[in-house]
Amino acid sequence: MAKKILVVDDEESIVTLVQFHLQKEGYTVIAASDGPIALHLAQEERPDLIVLDLMLPGMDGLDVCRELRQKQFNMPIVMLTAKDDEFDKVLGLELGADDYLTKPFSPRELVARVKAVLRRSKSAEQMEQDDHDSPITIAELKVFPDEYKAYFRGEEMELTPKEFELLLFLSRNKKRVLSRDQLLSAVWDYDFAGDTRIVDVHISHLREKLEDNTKKPVYIKTIRGFGYKMEVPK
Repeated sequence: MAKKILVVDDEESIVTLVQFHLQKEGYTVIAASDGPIALHLAQEERPDLIVLDLMLPGMDGLDVCRELRQKQFNMPIVMLTAKDDEFDKVLGLELGADDYLTKPFSPRELVARVKAVLRRSKSAEQMEQDDHDSPITIAELKVFPDEYKAYFRGEEMELTPKEFELLLFLSRNKKRVLSRDQLLSAVWDYDFAGDTRIVDVHISHLREKLEDNTKKPVYIKTIRGFGYKMEVPK
């Protein structure tokens, strides 16, 4: 079955160009001209990849990317930007985009990027299946999913079941920015009716057991206004 790609751009000429070249490579293409339509199509159509313009009317591409990840839509995202601005690119990647292209771009390069991102995504899914119970090492932290144990600097950590599940989810998604809603859904399954404060409390408990200085954490970083990220200390 052909891979389905959602193209989100308010410039009709860009959509037509991208659609033509992707269809020529055998992909099925659907299109949206703004953020709300893109979110609706992402939910209804479940595309295999999204090509997402940064500069959209009303709701920009960063907001779309953020909301998709908050709702745990994990399909790969290739972001298009007319801005040659490192901040926008870095922020887009931190919010969950997988790659970016600066306009104007070559259609051949876009197709190549799409193929590469889809390959990486498939490999990552396979690795996640293969390594689901394998030990995870992050600097001086070692997490053993199959044993339900974690060790820090060689000593077993005293963790409640929820603290361990939160630490495990963060560790499996290291270097990835995770929203409070994502963490709440993954660890508590919304047992707390969407009250994300319980996430902050458990993050605080983990930091007390992991960080030398809880005010300057090196493992569990706060991403202001969004959530948290498990960093890999040097």
